[in-house]
Amino acid sequence: MQPQLIQWFNKNKRDLPWRNTSPWGVMVSEYMLQQTPVNRVVPIWQQWMAAWPDAHSLAQAPKSEVIRAWGRLGYPRRALRLHESAKIIADQFDNQVPSSYEELLSLPGIGDYTASAIMAFAFGKRSLVLDINIRRLFSRLIDGVETAPASISQLERALRTELIPAQQPHLWAAATMEFGALVCTAKNPDCDACPLQSECAWRAMGYPKSEAKPKPKFDGSDRQCRGTIMTRLREQSKASHEELSTLWPDVAQFDKALKTLIADGLIETTGKKRYKLAN
Repeated sequence: MQPQLIQWFNKNKRDLPWRNTSPWGVMVSEYMLQQTPVNRVVPIWQQWMAAWPDAHSLAQAPKSEVIRAWGRLGYPRRALRLHESAKIIADQFDNQVPSSYEELLSLPGIGDYTASAIMAFAFGKRSLVLDINIRRLFSRLIDGVETAPASISQLERALRTELIPAQQPHLWAAATMEFGALVCTAKNPDCDACPLQSECAWRAMGYPKSEAKPKPKFDGSDRQCRGTIMTRLREQSKASHEELSTLWPDVAQFDKALKTLIADGLIETTGKKRYKLAN
């Protein structure tokens, strides 16, 4: 399995800009890729790296500029966490992204997956990288199940850790992730082109379907309301409560969104019920 996947990766991997960059560039990409597709991240990542090529430069930037540059990537709290992490790296790590799991976990906005991914892709270290694409690939290939469970069990961690090769473990992480993203996809996987089809337990079992998981609705959601407010404040420096309230029909939901954006440090009031991106 390992030789076939590595060979496939070397021939078919996408030319993603953060694959040939600094540890800081990898770290920025991992923050941006949390819950956001690659094609939306690439142009924003390139703009960020041009503006802030290291942690120190981002740490010096005003918060409002950071939020505005985040654009429509969604979940803008990630931008604030990255900004906070940049300050810590600049002050406490001599402007160098830390390479240990424990140090990475100490940074705002970094959990188990992101720490493991940075270790692998920025430093070439052996770590258990389990994103949705990798988990789906292994669930099908090894377990014969279409989709992975919602949460990662200790057994899954143990079994997948055994698969990590001693040599070039980062290449294994990248290859399995890319294969899940391009071939063993969630919908319409390209099984005919799969070099692992003879080993696939899911194929051998006749491609049994997993129970469909309901997707959370975006239209009319609190997240959409928050995003609508943030979009307006990115487009103009200030806006009144009255002006912003015309953007959303549900008054109670709008007021809740406004309060949570303030609480999250994304926007602030300028007095007389006027608002702007937080500085």
